Amino acid sequence: MANEDKKDFNAMLHNNKDMPKFQIITDQKSIERYGGSKMYFAPPIDYDEVMKKIPYGKVITVGKIREYFAELSGADFTEPITAGIFVSIVAWASYQRSEDETPYWRTLKANGELNAKYPNGIEAQKEKLEAEGHAIIQKGRKNIRYYVKDYENFLFDLK
Repeated sequence: MANEDKKDFNAMLHNNKDMPKFQIITDQKSIERYGGSKMYFAPPIDYDEVMKKIPYGKVITVGKIREYFAELSGADFTEPITAGIFVSIVAWASYQRSEDETPYWRTLKANGELNAKYPNGIEAQKEKLEAEGHAIIQKGRKNIRYYVKDYENFLFDLK
């Protein structure tokens, strides 16, 4: 995203864009990749509600949230592109609010990776996670990425 300082992320958070909704996909490669043809779209506010549930010292991945929504809705999978966008919207909406904070920094990308698209980037997320007792590790030489060490041990179960 760009020009975050000029956007009203809380308005975006409450714009459901005709979601929740389902779509049947017919592309064979996608059906094989995602394990079915019934795709679910969760509205942005649903991501906020789930991300608020993650307690201090715990983490979750966007993938786990997507699995949770798919199971809840009876879909084969939750659409991945909007999921990533909506998680970022939740983060920025929380950042713009003076109260009712969503602990967005506890939501990680795949494999426990930190999210550079969150407010103030990797450094801010790293600081918040370390303050909660997580160790952050760096991987790569040229394309450097950061991960929560042993994140699987700290995953919050939404069920």
